[in-house]
Amino acid sequence: MKKLFILRRAFVINRILIRYGLDEFISQTPIAKYNLLLKLFALTPSKYRNLSRGERLNLALTELGPIFIKLGQMLSTRRDLLSDDLARSLAKLQDDVEPFSSQLAIKTIEKHLDKPLEDIFETFDESPLASASVAQVHSAKLLSGENVVVKVIRPGIKRKILADIKLLELLAQWFEQNSEIGKRIHPIQVVKDYKDSLFNELDLRIEAANTTQLKRNFENSELLYVPDIYWQYTRKRVMLQEMVYGVPIGDIEQLKEAGVDMQKLAHRGVEIFFTQVFRDSYFHADMHPGNIFVNCKDPKNPSYIAIDCGIMGTLNESDKRYLAQNFVAFFNRDYRRIAELHVQSGWVSKQVSIEEFESAIRTACEPIFGKSLADISFGHFLVQLFQTARRFEMEVQPQLVLLQKTLLYIEGLGRQLYPQLDLWETAQPFLKKWLADTYGPWAAVEKIKHKAPRWLEELPEIPEKISDFLSSSKHQSKQQQLLINSIDAMRQSTNLNSKRIKWALLGVSFILISLVELPAQLSPGLIDRTWLNGLLIGLGLASFAVSFRRQ
Repeated sequence: MKKLFILRRAFVINRILIRYGLDEFISQTPIAKYNLLLKLFALTPSKYRNLSRGERLNLALTELGPIFIKLGQMLSTRRDLLSDDLARSLAKLQDDVEPFSSQLAIKTIEKHLDKPLEDIFETFDESPLASASVAQVHSAKLLSGENVVVKVIRPGIKRKILADIKLLELLAQWFEQNSEIGKRIHPIQVVKDYKDSLFNELDLRIEAANTTQLKRNFENSELLYVPDIYWQYTRKRVMLQEMVYGVPIGDIEQLKEAGVDMQKLAHRGVEIFFTQVFRDSYFHADMHPGNIFVNCKDPKNPSYIAIDCGIMGTLNESDKRYLAQNFVAFFNRDYRRIAELHVQSGWVSKQVSIEEFESAIRTACEPIFGKSLADISFGHFLVQLFQTARRFEMEVQPQLVLLQKTLLYIEGLGRQLYPQLDLWETAQPFLKKWLADTYGPWAAVEKIKHKAPRWLEELPEIPEKISDFLSSSKHQSKQQQLLINSIDAMRQSTNLNSKRIKWALLGVSFILISLVELPAQLSPGLIDRTWLNGLLIGLGLASFAVSFRRQ
């Protein structure tokens, strides 16, 4: 059944790509062998042939469903990997997916808020403000006068996601079981994490909570603004939030017309990202251009506006520390330190040669130093890193997958905003300061100051705790000695029993032999059978006696 499911889904994917005249994209894939058969059944209306390649790809990904739409969203930010026509068309997937029926949206709102529309809104625009892969939004005005955005989950979207996730799970399982590379990159865990993040997007209460947390983290910040949530009107499939006004970050021409300082905007984007990751351990993990706007009221000091917090990423303290130290070592071109950190963190086996790993990292990293984003091929750079990973059996860390995806978004946005941006020079001072603030001498002093009140409170109890500890240690020592003595006694008893069993078996053997008839070839004249049997029985009884004797 699993193989049938995979073949059926592969058939559908192939047919859709052919329908839109995109079979060129799969001509080098394993399912290409089905093309001839599929072309007999694929519908290829002539109207699609008049569309550009990018427009046809946009339509195909939209028909394939939300997982493929999100893939297109990510690729749309990678102008270095895609041609301009494809990048422009895929950018429309960020907030320009074909909307579903407004009447169905209204029905969903009234059902989940348990009120007719007129009891909630003074006005409600039935034409969607934007439409994305999982939900669409409508503008409205509450009876209390506030302008809001109403977000509604697409009907039937969970069933579509489950179908593609099932295919990905089966492929990931096969890949991990049958490929050495698959064992290192953990595709099963990656798909599981992706599945969890997608299902989180289907519950708008989770997005509302994420939005509230991100807003709290950047409260009173001049870098990032996050809209308010109206919790009284928020349910699993419906969410209301504050209407915000800004220029989409992907609209470069409008930003330039507004006189926005593009260099400062790019630098602030990098700062926001590293602040979320290293200061807060909580970052927006779906930062495609459809979710980011720019407040242009002060063009010389532009700020960001973030929406759609359905997917958020977190890092533990260990991952943060190793990442920051790796970044700083990278900035300083300290490739040996990078190699050592990878081994210490467990990302690479301790059996690898540090010298060889250092050399491989140097080969991958050196070409990109001192270049602007416009001059760097990150696609080529990532291929080199992947080759390095394969050579040294570096394991992909599932907890870092969202961070890696977000880094791709950040790099893509930086390239569009200010191609001359030196990402490394921008991030280096921030990371060095963060490391110093978090793990430097003053950080240790601050931790002591923070814990001092608790230590003072517990100070009177310390002598008693030390006494209890020593008593416990003595008791444990006695228990350990008793255990050792017991083990020795068990070992001696086992040896004794083993010897007894050997003597007993020997005794049994002698007695059994005495009961067996002598071979006919032996002459009775040579051996007195009675005397021999008596001797054997005597030896058997003696052996039994020895087996019961105390050693």
